Amino acid sequence: MIEFLQSFQLTPLQWLLTGLCGFLIGVSKTGIMGVSLAVVPLLAVVFGAKASTGVLLLILVFADIFAVAHYTKHTSWKHVFRLLPWALAGVGIAAVVGHLISGRLFTLLLAFIILAGIVLIIIDYTRSSKKTPDYWWFSGIMGISGGFTTMIGNAAAPVMSLYLLSMRLPKKIFIGTAAWFFFIINLSKVPLHIFLWKTISLRTLFLDLLLLPAIILGAFAGVKIVKHIPETWFRILVIAMTMAAALLLLVK
Repeated sequence: MIEFLQSFQLTPLQWLLTGLCGFLIGVSKTGIMGVSLAVVPLLAVVFGAKASTGVLLLILVFADIFAVAHYTKHTSWKHVFRLLPWALAGVGIAAVVGHLISGRLFTLLLAFIILAGIVLIIIDYTRSSKKTPDYWWFSGIMGISGGFTTMIGNAAAPVMSLYLLSMRLPKKIFIGTAAWFFFIINLSKVPLHIFLWKTISLRTLFLDLLLLPAIILGAFAGVKIVKHIPETWFRILVIAMTMAAALLLLVK
């Protein structure tokens, strides 16, 4: 076992950071989605940009399992099914042509879209009207953007947060809908990472299995934390986290 752990050639600090990433993903899946903002750059530092996407994907799938198990009764399937076809199309586009698009240009565009969407949501919340932007083209834009982004860098949380915020879903429905959406999308990405991008192997699987205790601990912590956050403050916190994600994309 010790020799197996040593084969990853990680320092104690890198193991600690990797475990912290597992914990944060667990918290984000069952509590506050934006808590995982730091995970993508941290894992990229430890494993390298490309290899880290495979490591992170399996962590996400494991955490998704706990999230859907806990929030399965709090899911708006209407929104899941509305987004899925567009998101799967976005995943397919990214898998085929993602490498042809300037990563920096796409990142900047995505950041501006998210910031603009947040501004519109804040303006909408100040109005008396409770009408939601329930249009097919809005779902299409959000779905394709989310699918493309999650395939390129497992970073679709801000896009999904933006969509669910605009739908004015209660916090448990918000979390449950996001959980099922990402569980289905992340599972669909696994074969692509194994056979097309070759970023997932048996070593990757074993490494992520070692992180299960941290993921489970984070998942339970997320459930406990979100219980004590009022609906209004939950929305404010998600908006703040989403804005922080967009700003991080701008400066990264």
